[in-house]
Amino acid sequence: MECTVRWIGDGMTFLAETGSNHVVAMDGAPDGGGRNLAPRPMEMVLLGTGGCTAYDVVVILKKSGQQVTGCEVKLAAERAETDPKVFTKIHMQFTVRGRALKKNLVEHAVRLSHEKYCSASAMLGKTAEITRDVQVVDE
Repeated sequence: MECTVRWIGDGMTFLAETGSNHVVAMDGAPDGGGRNLAPRPMEMVLLGTGGCTAYDVVVILKKSGQQVTGCEVKLAAERAETDPKVFTKIHMQFTVRGRALKKNLVEHAVRLSHEKYCSASAMLGKTAEITRDVQVVDE
């Protein structure tokens, strides 16, 4: 996996190009020289973790024969007060929607993602206490 991150030379805006040829912008807060035009780099880390675990949950549920129609993960994080200001606590609130979903299978999928498959949460789990809640909505 590769990516290239380039400062565009104005404020604190950076463009990242992924190995799969996608471009993502990042920017800093105004008090740090940014213009608040795009997500902060650490927000990207958090949202990437949410995407990683949501992806796992959907794949696991589909392979389990569940009729999943939606998966949302809200993440709330706390960071250390001093540099390098790592994440110290992350709470993930999963809302999984579908038809006749079995709650135990949804909880199992979330647990498998957290304990086995999601490399992003595995890395963040080295510095942060990660907790999770699961809500199942029948459609």
